[in-house]
Amino acid sequence: MSAIPAYDLLSMYAAGIFPMAEGRGGPIMLFSPDPRTILDPARLHLTKSLRKTVSAGRFEIRINGDFERVMRHCADREDTWISEDIIASYVALYELGYAHSVEAWKEGEMAGGLYGVSIGAAFFGESMFFLQRDASKVALAALCQRMIDRGMTLLDVQYTTPHLQRLGAEEISREEYLKRLDKALKLPVSFID
Repeated sequence: MSAIPAYDLLSMYAAGIFPMAEGRGGPIMLFSPDPRTILDPARLHLTKSLRKTVSAGRFEIRINGDFERVMRHCADREDTWISEDIIASYVALYELGYAHSVEAWKEGEMAGGLYGVSIGAAFFGESMFFLQRDASKVALAALCQRMIDRGMTLLDVQYTTPHLQRLGAEEISREEYLKRLDKALKLPVSFID
């Protein structure tokens, strides 16, 4: 499979399916895990020190400041599922206004961030990275606050990791996920004006 056409990718997300490449140069495969991991934006768990970092404004938050660069930072690891075809697919979604990056900047340099896809009241978090301590967590906190402010209800983080569990992620069945997804897709809200 080469790059996925943008509207096919949107249809996949609306059906609870997401793509991942098999390594940096491997084919794109489709997934719909059971259980599915979500993070309630209102229940994001931040340590006391991280709450101080967020409130101190150590990082400047930007939305869509450099989307492709965020993706490339996320892919810059030994074991990655973000291939060039994946990057091309999401850049096309970004150009249509459905994919977004939330970035933490410090002293004019990108320090960390994340990217994902937004449809209705759902945000599908894809990957995050950091170059400076806590930068990706600050970006996640900014994403959650934006979702709350916009009335968005579903933050899909796909799979459970110890890091996401510490932040408050929980597993739900695919059946429950699809019910929540259906409700979120029907809400007339938007990540960007």
